[in-house]
Amino acid sequence: MNIETLHQLFLESKGVATDTRALKTNQLFFALKGDNFNGNLFADKALLKGASYAIIDEVPEEQNERYILVDDVLQTLQELSTYHRDFLKLPILAITGSNGKTTSKELIHAVLRRKFDTVATLGNLNNHIGVPLTLLSMNSKTEFGIVEMGANHPKEIEKLCEIAKPNFGYITNFGKAHLEGFGSVEGVISAKSELYNYLKASNGKIFLNLDDAIQQKQTTYNNIFTFGDSNNADVVIKYENSKTLAEVKYQDTEIKSQLTGTYNSINIAAAVCIGIYFKISIESIKKAIFNYFPKNNRSQIVKCGNNALLMDAYNANPTSMKAALESLEANPATNKIAVLGDMFELGETSKEEHQNIVAFLEHMNLEQIFLVGKNFFQTHSKNKKIRKFEEFSELQKVLEAEKIENSYLLIKGSRGMALERVLEILKSAAVN
Repeated sequence: MNIETLHQLFLESKGVATDTRALKTNQLFFALKGDNFNGNLFADKALLKGASYAIIDEVPEEQNERYILVDDVLQTLQELSTYHRDFLKLPILAITGSNGKTTSKELIHAVLRRKFDTVATLGNLNNHIGVPLTLLSMNSKTEFGIVEMGANHPKEIEKLCEIAKPNFGYITNFGKAHLEGFGSVEGVISAKSELYNYLKASNGKIFLNLDDAIQQKQTTYNNIFTFGDSNNADVVIKYENSKTLAEVKYQDTEIKSQLTGTYNSINIAAAVCIGIYFKISIESIKKAIFNYFPKNNRSQIVKCGNNALLMDAYNANPTSMKAALESLEANPATNKIAVLGDMFELGETSKEEHQNIVAFLEHMNLEQIFLVGKNFFQTHSKNKKIRKFEEFSELQKVLEAEKIENSYLLIKGSRGMALERVLEILKSAAVN
C-alpha cells in the first residue's frame, strides 16, 4: 500500500495508536517494535478492540483483510506523518536544546494559541516516535504546529527535521546533557545545531538568543529574529533576576510568571520574542505567560505543611543542576535545603561532573544538603552539611526521622532517581 492510500485511511480514521491499552475505536494501530516489546504480537488484539486497521511488518499466522503489511512499521509511521504534514501545509516551529525545551515549548504554545489554533508536542514526546505522533495529532483546523525535538546521539535532530520539515526553529541552549551519547559539549553543540543547519538549507526562520555566546555565531545567517539584553536585538528584553519568580521586562511592560528560577527568564524571553514576531499583542503575551502553571515536576513549587518545595525532579544534567542551585542561593527564603539525585547519561565524565557539583555546593550558604545515588555517594567533601546516601531508602529513613520544618527545598535529579518520592515522605511527616 502506498503512503497516499494509507493517508486516506488515516483521514477516515480517529487517529493512530501504538499501544492497545490506549487504543480507541476506529484508530489505525501501528505495531511498533522495541528491545523489549513487539507490537506485531498485539495486532489481532488491536483489531478485536476496534482498530480499523493494523499496520504490521511481520507476516501473521492468520490472515485478516484489516492487516496492512509493510516493510518497517516505524518507517511507515514516520513517512505517513511527513505526508500528513505536507498535506496540511501549516507552519511548524521546532524547539530543541539541552535544558528548558519543554518549558519553552509550553510557554510558546501558551502565547501562540492566543492567536492561532495551535497543536504542540504533548509532554516530552520528542523522539523518533513522538514527533510523528505529534504531527499526526494535527488536523485541518490546526493553524500552527510546535514540535519539540530531543536527542542523545548525533544525527537524531537531523532525522527529526526531515520528518517534521520545520519552517521556524529555536534552540534553548547548549549544555552538558547526554554526554554519554554526544561525547563532549562540542558534540552537543554540533548535534543540536542540526536544527539550524536544516533551517539554513531551507531558508527557514531562526529565533536566536543574542545573550548566548555560542548562538551569536549564527548571526551571519540573514533570516534570524533575535532577543536579548542587547540593544542590537530585535526584541530587547530586560531581566529581573532579583525576583523570587521569574519575570522579564519588554519596553514598559513587566511580564510575570509562576515559574521559579532565574534560568526560566530566558524561556519567558523566547516566548515573548516569538509572540512579538507573530504580531501577538504584548497584553496577550503577558496574560498567556502569567497564566501558565508548571507541572510534571518542572520548576514547580509545592506547599507541604510549613515547607515549600521547588520540584525540579523531571531531569538533571550538570548545566541545569548548577543553574538550579544558583537560583536557590539567590532566593530570599531562609533555611534553604538541597536534595539532589544522580545525573545520568554523562558517560566517562560522570565522576568529574558529580564532583564539580559537590565543589560548587561546598561554597553555598545552605542549611542542609542531601545527595543521593551511587555517583554522588562516590564524591568527596569535608563539608559537614553535605550528607550522602547511596540508596534512596537510606535518605528516606533520615527524612522520616528528622522532621524538616519551615524550610525551602530544591528537589532535583535525573528522571530515573524518581525524587518526587521526597514529596510523599514530607507529606507523610507533615500529617503525622
